[in-house]
Amino acid sequence: MASPLAVQVHDLHYRFTTSSTSALEGCDLLLPRGARCLLIGANGAGKSTLLRLLAGKRLCEAHIRVFGQDVFRAPPQGITYLGTEWAMNPVVRSDITVQDFLNSVGGFRFSERRDRLLDLLDVDLSWRMHMISDGERRRVQLCMGLMEPWQLLLLDEVTVDLDVQVRCDLLDFLKEESETRGATIVYATHIFDGIHSFPTNIVHVQLGRTTTAQPFPWPLPPPSSLPEDLASHLPATLQKSWSQGGFSSISLLDLALAWLREDRVLREQSERQRGIKRGRANRSMEETTDAKKFFSQYDYYTNFST
Repeated sequence: MASPLAVQVHDLHYRFTTSSTSALEGCDLLLPRGARCLLIGANGAGKSTLLRLLAGKRLCEAHIRVFGQDVFRAPPQGITYLGTEWAMNPVVRSDITVQDFLNSVGGFRFSERRDRLLDLLDVDLSWRMHMISDGERRRVQLCMGLMEPWQLLLLDEVTVDLDVQVRCDLLDFLKEESETRGATIVYATHIFDGIHSFPTNIVHVQLGRTTTAQPFPWPLPPPSSLPEDLASHLPATLQKSWSQGGFSSISLLDLALAWLREDRVLREQSERQRGIKRGRANRSMEETTDAKKFFSQYDYYTNFST
């Protein structure tokens, strides 16, 4: 019998090396099939690491199951991961047309979906990969990654280079895929404009942890309908608004900003306890360096400006 859950993560801990600090510590996540889940968290919170682990791209000793199967030892078919690092691969910056590039990765096998995505993403088959902009290259990546039908789509900031029209059309396409095929989407982004109606669930990733095992439903229901273990993890600054009638007037941006402000306070408290300093509080930046000696000796800036 097929698992009703698309994603099951229990007590996930992960370090990049044995001597490094934990990138993820105590993560739990349960997502039903067909969910469109938005990961919300600060830079460095662990969102990208979590997505790569769900894709089976990093091996770890943890309970991670996708559609009921161990993602490392018996990975299921239909997992697609799209991240920002793809655009830096020299292969996708070579002198080759988009048509030849898509054919080289099997585009002819999914011609109907490929052609729809070409129109949706406004991709020109005659483009040469080494001559196009970052945004155009991102559209080619999305066409390549989405043309084969998928069951779990993991997106890591891949809409950052897109113009607003292409991004809106893409999100409409993904929403349709979720609703008509029951496909599941996990999407990490820092761009919250125009996506209020996209997610069915949201997850707060805070300093390497998911704050709750169950994702928050979105839009948030009336206060009386939300379990206490979820309600208690809403931002304190928004608790009053929510308790007085719900989040109908509060956007995803409001929620994300409130969470991230709380996260920074927690991070700074933790760093102070460990003696870690950032920015101008780190006085070691003011120590004499070879560069400072050079500029002081030759008065470089003064000579350059005169």
